[in-house]
Amino acid sequence: QVQLVESGGGLVQAGGSLRLSCAVSGRAFSMYAMGWFRQAPGKEREFVAAINWSGGSTYYADSVKGRFTISRENALNTGYLQMNSLKPEDTAVYSCALGPRATTNGALFGSWGQGTQVTVSS
Repeated sequence: QVQLVESGGGLVQAGGSLRLSCAVSGRAFSMYAMGWFRQAPGKEREFVAAINWSGGSTYYADSVKGRFTISRENALNTGYLQMNSLKPEDTAVYSCALGPRATTNGALFGSWGQGTQVTVSS
């Protein structure tokens, strides 16, 4: 059974940086695309970023483009989300997910982690 475990969340001041990690076990990580999604209290889950199986193609939400970078290290079965210039509106629970292809549609990702809280103070 596949397991995804996020880490790296926390409390940071506006303008700061965090690096989230997603450790994957139980499945051939390199065969799947990975996505990051977030959900703030009282809001719908939203797409943040996605990367294809090789890392050669990446996709970002307009709200994070130029500030966040998604990457992966297949040899370590781990994906990352580097978040710079954080804003209070980035506050949310961030979850990683695996799916057959990189897409903005969360419904197409079949495996999800539990999420990690990111809080950005003003």
